[in-house]
Amino acid sequence: MRLPGLIDVHVHMREPGAAHKEDWATGTAAALAGGFTAVLAMPNTQPPVVDAPSFDLARMAARDRARCDHAQYVGATTDNAAVVAPLAESAAGLKIYLDPTYGPLRVDQLAALHSHFATWPDARPIAVHAEGAALATAIGLAAATGRSLHLCHVSRRDEIVLIRSAKELGLPVTCEVTPHHLFLSERDARAIGRGLCEVRPPLATPADCAALWENLDVIDCFATDHAPHTYAEKTSLQPPPGFPGLETALPLLLNAVREGRLGLDDLVARLCHNPRRIFGLPEQPDTYVDVDLAAAVELGSETLHTRAGWTPFAGVKVRGRVRRVVLRGVEAFRDGQVLAPPGSGRDLRAERTAGK
Repeated sequence: MRLPGLIDVHVHMREPGAAHKEDWATGTAAALAGGFTAVLAMPNTQPPVVDAPSFDLARMAARDRARCDHAQYVGATTDNAAVVAPLAESAAGLKIYLDPTYGPLRVDQLAALHSHFATWPDARPIAVHAEGAALATAIGLAAATGRSLHLCHVSRRDEIVLIRSAKELGLPVTCEVTPHHLFLSERDARAIGRGLCEVRPPLATPADCAALWENLDVIDCFATDHAPHTYAEKTSLQPPPGFPGLETALPLLLNAVREGRLGLDDLVARLCHNPRRIFGLPEQPDTYVDVDLAAAVELGSETLHTRAGWTPFAGVKVRGRVRRVVLRGVEAFRDGQVLAPPGSGRDLRAERTAGK
């Protein structure tokens, strides 16, 4: 079966600053192996992407090493609203962390949040990490400033119910859900391992997982939140939060299609059409993914391209395998082998600007 090239609107490439976890070459190799022909990279690198010099540094790394298409978010701080707004034209969007996660970025002062919502140009999305009551704050700011908002990695019943209410009121709110919040719950934590199961937002209850499935019509995007750390780091005394996910997302979701939990058109909408619409991304001509829906797969670390080298889904048996990926007419992946060289990916925002 042939699918369009997929778009992951939420990945962490760890470059610059922590390339031992993942760099643009290994991360985008994992993306192609997972059927993703475009990725949007988060700003919590080292240094974080919060101004023009750090933005240029991150984009240069992607330009030199990315194997698939890409765009880079800029990150909000308590005092950089005026600094990042001029970067909007070239950015994937503005990322605001209202809750703590991996890295130093967090904005929890109302005045600073309001400044970003009021200053960031409407032509580019604001994406927020906001859990629980912070999610309500973000929706309230979007309503007060009259601008659109994208809510990252929604994981709990009360959050998806609130988002449904916001949409029913006509607020321009969109959201994403990760495969690990759809397919794993806190009951799986013991089997995964104490450090390996650390993620933000945390794995939720089985009832929360069920609520996400029950409200699929509210979910606009599936996004991996690919957040790689090495196995040694994850099994240390202070394990950082995050899962790799680029290579396991599509097989898990294809298996859900096979089981009748998800329609194939729904999968394509949430991994291609909706991301392109929400983030204003250009088309990728002559780009597609060939998948074998009948192929039996046991997920594990042996065939992964990510530098992280592990997966919380180890041992899970699914049906559905990426066989071939073609990006702009050029074969980029075939039967486990990444063919696209580093630097062959294109900056989607540069593409957009060049096409004007």
